[in-house]
Amino acid sequence: MKEIVGSNELKGAKIRECDLSGAELRSVNFSNVKITDAWLFNSDFSGDVRGLKINGVEVAPLIEAELDRRHPERTKLRATTVEQLRTAFDTVDDFWAPVIERAGKLSREKQHERVDGEYSFVETLRHLVFALDSWITRIVLQVANGHHEWGIPPDLSPDAPPDTGPELDEVVALRNEKLQSIRDYLKTATDDDLKKTHSAPDATAHPQGSFKVLECFRVLLNEEWWHKQYATRDLEILEKR
Repeated sequence: MKEIVGSNELKGAKIRECDLSGAELRSVNFSNVKITDAWLFNSDFSGDVRGLKINGVEVAPLIEAELDRRHPERTKLRATTVEQLRTAFDTVDDFWAPVIERAGKLSREKQHERVDGEYSFVETLRHLVFALDSWITRIVLQVANGHHEWGIPPDLSPDAPPDTGPELDEVVALRNEKLQSIRDYLKTATDDDLKKTHSAPDATAHPQGSFKVLECFRVLLNEEWWHKQYATRDLEILEKR
């Protein structure tokens, strides 16, 4: 099977009458792609979908409405005020608590086991530590080079070594400590603080650039919800093995 990794060779390509059935596409950029006369059966898409039209119908609003129907807690994550952010992070605690409890009943090996090349459960929480440090510790709290050594960046490499990192209880304790730093900030923050723009306090760590404080919180809340979905999906597989 041919594998194309980190390449631009298909950018702007015209692909006609080709059989792509069974293909696996991961972390790819489909901006401004046009697909016509396609056969699309039994396929699974996930990602940031905006402006997609299928047979003339814009899909994203339909998906968002259905996700909100299935998961009403999502609406509490679209905070615009400090008070709403406090509620949002309480919501994060509520939807993660039973998932972490489920994972705690797995063997140590399964807590560190990857499903279909995705993060293990422990690595998922370590990635959320990375996301929190990226957007809150660094940008909001302005701590230069504020990433904890256990944090894992996005895009797990296909040839990544097995997960032999810290244990679940240790990572949960670290994550709780990081979440407490958010609560401490929100105790005294004002709605005007959320409108401020902060720049990266260092020259190389992720992310670089300038961002509104509220935007940083919204990015993190989005990460929390989606990775809870991924973790739940993989737990169902691990529990059956």
